[in-house]
Amino acid sequence: MRQRKKDLAVLMAIVALLLVMATLWPKGTTHILPVRTLADIQRSGQLIVLTQNNPTVYYVDRHEKETGPEYKLVKDFAKSLGVNPVFIIKNSVAELMDAISRGEGDLATAGLSITDERKRTVLFGPAYQKVSQQVVCRRGGERPNKIADLVNTDLVIIGGSSYEERLTQLQKKHPKLTWHATKGLGSEQLLERVWNHKIGCTVMDSTIVSINQRYYPELRVRFALGKEDELAWALPKGGKNLRLKAVDWFKAYKADGKLAKLQEFYYGHVQLFDYVDIQAFRKRIGERYPQYQALFDQAALENDLSNTLLAAQAYQESHWDPKARSPTGVRGMMMLTWPTAKSLGVKNRLDAEQSIFAGAKYFAKLRDNLQDELLEPDLTWMSLAAYNVGLGHLRDAQALARRQGKDPKSWHDIKMILPLLSKRQYYSTVKYGYARGSEPVQYVQQIRQYEQVLQQTLNPQDARVFVRPRSLE
Repeated sequence: MRQRKKDLAVLMAIVALLLVMATLWPKGTTHILPVRTLADIQRSGQLIVLTQNNPTVYYVDRHEKETGPEYKLVKDFAKSLGVNPVFIIKNSVAELMDAISRGEGDLATAGLSITDERKRTVLFGPAYQKVSQQVVCRRGGERPNKIADLVNTDLVIIGGSSYEERLTQLQKKHPKLTWHATKGLGSEQLLERVWNHKIGCTVMDSTIVSINQRYYPELRVRFALGKEDELAWALPKGGKNLRLKAVDWFKAYKADGKLAKLQEFYYGHVQLFDYVDIQAFRKRIGERYPQYQALFDQAALENDLSNTLLAAQAYQESHWDPKARSPTGVRGMMMLTWPTAKSLGVKNRLDAEQSIFAGAKYFAKLRDNLQDELLEPDLTWMSLAAYNVGLGHLRDAQALARRQGKDPKSWHDIKMILPLLSKRQYYSTVKYGYARGSEPVQYVQQIRQYEQVLQQTLNPQDARVFVRPRSLE
């Protein structure tokens, strides 16, 4: 124990020295200190990671826990090395790339595109995701439809980014193309300025745009700026051993389906975007939600559910209309069938309180039937799917997944299998037969999207919690 404390103290002193020297070292210098070897990293027990604070990389959630797609990825990698990751926040991409090229960290992760210019100063690990650079404007604002149109566009981008590198390449064919590069604003701040009409357009990765359209639904993608980019970790030029370790680890991580599950968790609900629907939802949060908020909160509490998830599910079912009905005979806020409602003690399906509490109880019952075999968040997504399509059809999808070598416990795999239940060659081989299997997939995606928007609307100070970084402890 005494030796471990001593090692930790030495590491903290080294990190502190790096941070101080980083402010004084001349730009363009190759390294501040010799790059740490893999053995050095494992001996210290810590992996020093340079990153940025945003929702597609690293942030602290409302429970004050570190999270984010790349945070989880790095944490899993560090675990395979037998060490803990230590995250150091950098204010801009340019600052981060300069710091990793000078050896201030063991690796850098911030949705970094692999570019020829960057390859001159850093090593890149294996690509783990593809994104497209998108020109984003506001509805009713500027309307460029091709690169030539950007010549007359008020275009503001992040300085030192892959966007600027792409535009610089395009400028050779379009000499009149100009833009303003800023190093003082992050991706979300730029998108907010586009939304507020303060700037005309910007360029941003497709993942960042998809997430922020929930908060700023008037943002519109005009076109993609060329081919897709590959994202990867960046390492100092001397980090070859660590890079080789990362290559082997990523190969196994992908083969085990873990990368697909991670991307499903963070991005599985953002592919579906309907501007009119989101606008209507945001309006009804103000007009309808307050009437039923206390009921959602109490029903969720009694059944150990998320109150915002329950409210989002109710909106998907009925748009918070207690009198809603469908041609199939389901009715009420939670759109219950009469047999289901009766079994849950409901006397009037059109009574909002009875419907909400019964719906919550039914959802919790489905979850309890599945909880011995599933882990979160797959448990929640599959319970929602069962609420929509029925537990029997979900079981059929799991059976088909096993036959096809897929994971029956993974929502990422099951959502690809469910649509097969509408095809005779598949539904004729399972117990419960035909089902419109694409519906539960859309159902779950919509609820996840609604919950995200609802959380941001109700708690703007902590729903977009990536503004609160946790630095080195």
